[in-house]
Amino acid sequence: MKTLVLKDLKYTEILSKNKVLGESLSNSPMYTISVLSNIITSQLNDILEFVIRSQAINAKVNFGDYDNIVQNSETYADSNVVIVFWELANIIDGLQYKSLTMTSEEIAALIVKVKQEIDFVFYSLSTTPLVIFNQFSTLIFNQHFLRANQFDEICNELNQYISSNLPSNFFLIPIDKLFAQVSIERSVDFRYYYSSKSLYSIEFFKCYAQFISPLILSVNGKSKKVLVLDCDNTLWKGIIGEDGLNGISLSTNDKNGIFFEEVHHLIKNLSKDGVIVCLCSKNNESDLDEIWKSRSDFTLSERDIFAKKINWQSKDKNLQELIEDLNVGADSLVFVDDSSFEISCVESNLPEVTTLQVPKLIYTYPSLFRETTSLFFKPSQTAEDKKRLEMYHYEARRKNERKKFASVDEYLSSLELKLSIHINHSDHLTRASQLTQKTNQFNLTTKRYTETEIKDLLEGGDHRIYVMEVSDKFGDYGLTGLAIIAINHTEAEIDTFLLSCRVLGRNIEINFVNFIINDLKELGINHIFANYAKTSKNMQVANFYEKNGFDILSASDSRTEYRLSLNSL
Repeated sequence: MKTLVLKDLKYTEILSKNKVLGESLSNSPMYTISVLSNIITSQLNDILEFVIRSQAINAKVNFGDYDNIVQNSETYADSNVVIVFWELANIIDGLQYKSLTMTSEEIAALIVKVKQEIDFVFYSLSTTPLVIFNQFSTLIFNQHFLRANQFDEICNELNQYISSNLPSNFFLIPIDKLFAQVSIERSVDFRYYYSSKSLYSIEFFKCYAQFISPLILSVNGKSKKVLVLDCDNTLWKGIIGEDGLNGISLSTNDKNGIFFEEVHHLIKNLSKDGVIVCLCSKNNESDLDEIWKSRSDFTLSERDIFAKKINWQSKDKNLQELIEDLNVGADSLVFVDDSSFEISCVESNLPEVTTLQVPKLIYTYPSLFRETTSLFFKPSQTAEDKKRLEMYHYEARRKNERKKFASVDEYLSSLELKLSIHINHSDHLTRASQLTQKTNQFNLTTKRYTETEIKDLLEGGDHRIYVMEVSDKFGDYGLTGLAIIAINHTEAEIDTFLLSCRVLGRNIEINFVNFIINDLKELGINHIFANYAKTSKNMQVANFYEKNGFDILSASDSRTEYRLSLNSL
């Protein structure tokens, strides 16, 4: 699957494609996005719907009442996402020029009023899963002024106030970066602004939709996890088998290598943030080993690379093996190669894998790669993210250890597994949210939660949240299990039960669910209700509750309801 290049599509094409996508996703759960604005942004609706629907999310974008952000913040608070498009120049009509002649008292009064409105919006949307809030900007109107003026001063004070008081479920968008990408001239159309308060162009809205999409995709479990790279003409200029060890260009020591060295640092940064980096190349492995031994100017170390598929078999087959080795979905991978043949082969045989072809104009490679890193975006970093590569190395050692034992039981016993289960700990909210957004295989309901939503459940007093940490003699798996239980007097319902793929195959899930059952029994719970919601990725847990003593209440092709009576236990 090629990465979506929105700027190449005409608006009419987006409208047509969006309609088709909407029809194809009509049976999927609705994901509501509401845009609150004091200017006209109606053209953003279809563009943003199209971008999100392209990732198999049934997005519906609503547009609030024009210039009614404060009141609409209450009306649309139940949306999955709220986007606040607050244009500074339209806070009062013509502020971009009226501010230049306002008295200091008038400016102070205006700032107090806007801060109060911002506080109200913060409060009204405090329980919304995700709020995307544009920073105020004067760039459109003040780009030619050498000296800051009162319009800039208003902007700076309000932005400082927003940054200092921003709720945890809000994400600030540095809108000036978008003007830099598109250019101010192509971002706005003053003719329509002065006639109908429609300031921004379709080109700008395309850029905006693409820019914020990683935020929305990440909270829906759509962030990429694995980066797979070809080597020749992808990690360096040249072909090592033909040009030799010293004939390839991979650093600033060579004019052709500077572009690749920049990409190396971007890759290294992704690895540091928890992205699993792998190589998949048609080469002799001994040639690559020589690079690390002899080329001290190669920025990437072997420690940055988790797995290498260096052989002469087809790359789609190698990628399939990596998918199985890492126990991830094909849609978690981004594959980078310079060959159009290899890219086409992967797209044909593994269409869920996102592909990126190294551009012919090699000086554009770093910029294109920077853009691609957004596919791996996560709203927050956890300790598990930073240790992910280390954890995968531990897992490789565990697999080697497995070969020494005749049975799985003997092997599991040798691991010296240790479980630590915590109940209602606020310190674990970030990781708990991340697990709901990323876990697909061992996930009974596949519900996605933001950190704010889990915090609300915790503080509401009618939910019990269990998190599980796992370690063994090789190292720490981190926080890898989560259960969210709704309590209603003497009954409980398992809202979420999941385990990271890193700890599957160790019977840990049995210990986890038994701990929860015993804890709920001690609380005086008589019945536990649960359900399994079938997806394309979680079929391995279809019978989990049955295997653990739950009775089936009802069953359909997509959902099974269960109950466990604790009175007889």
